[in-house]
Amino acid sequence: MKLKEKQDNNPLHGVTLETIVTDLQAHFGWQELSFLVNINCFKKDPSVKSSLKFLRRTPWAREKVEALYINTFH
Repeated sequence: MKLKEKQDNNPLHGVTLETIVTDLQAHFGWQELSFLVNINCFKKDPSVKSSLKFLRRTPWAREKVEALYINTFH
């Protein structure tokens, strides 16, 4: 029961990292996204695949992208 309560308060519950990156890219575009979250995977030859690879290996960058998603869509 406690796990369910925790997840009810988690705005990212059930949202994949791929969905987050895809939605942000569709909303902002790569150029604006690279200004909002200053990481190279959004600047140099950006793609969803390369961004996912980087974000899965880099917790601080993933946290910034997730925070932007929450602030933008929730």
